[in-house]
Amino acid sequence: MLPAMDFTDTQLHRYSRHIVLPEVGGIGQERLLRSKVLVVGAGGLGAPLLLYLAAAGVGTIGIVDDDTVDLSNLQRQVIHDESTLGHPKVESAAARIHALNPDVRVEAHRMRLNRDNAMDLIGGYDLVADGSDNFATRFLLNDACFLAGKTLVSAAILRFDGQLSTFKAHLGAPHPCYRCLFPEPPPRGTVPSCSEGGVLGALAGFVGSLQATEVLKELLGLGESLSGSLLMMDTLYASYQRIAIKRDPDCALCGDHPTIHDLSVH
Repeated sequence: MLPAMDFTDTQLHRYSRHIVLPEVGGIGQERLLRSKVLVVGAGGLGAPLLLYLAAAGVGTIGIVDDDTVDLSNLQRQVIHDESTLGHPKVESAAARIHALNPDVRVEAHRMRLNRDNAMDLIGGYDLVADGSDNFATRFLLNDACFLAGKTLVSAAILRFDGQLSTFKAHLGAPHPCYRCLFPEPPPRGTVPSCSEGGVLGALAGFVGSLQATEVLKELLGLGESLSGSLLMMDTLYASYQRIAIKRDPDCALCGDHPTIHDLSVH
């Protein structure tokens, strides 16, 4: 067991609104400061997600992204600004986090997640948050997190719609994985990207903030997990649905007779 953490006066002041919450308190805040979260993607979802995790005092935040800041990003990726145009997103995000909360240690991974590095990357973290924008990364993260025994909080946005869920099938039944919901990626070209279909900028902030809330709940062990549920949002009509997801006994990854045992299938 780790020794109890002594908060500095600055930390007591900074995190006072957490500490006065009976559900969090000093013990919960200490847990956040000792936690390690890997965020994949420093874009539309990653921007609010990273800012709120940093503000909450998550002690170590890893960021995976191989892209640079472009002017078209600034409509929704609020962690970046015009002064960082052309800079690597991981560096821009790290600088903003440091300015917001020096308590936080940022581990910048300027790379694209792939089957060769996924297991090593996620191994050093307590929880993984998926803010990526493509199905290949979503499926890879789902599989890697299951195999590594890590909880995954996953979100996606397009146009005016968003979805959010938590996957921890490594804990066994009744928890499903992403493949229980979507067994295979959709055919290439059938689902447009945000650059093709567009996305409302504020939607990224809304869903990314919800994603940060679910990450903090998982780290603190609070409330009801989204594992086994898919939260779907149509912000154009202010419509929200929570749909049950059942574990698929025939799932290739977490089912009774899995066919995926490592990441070599990707």
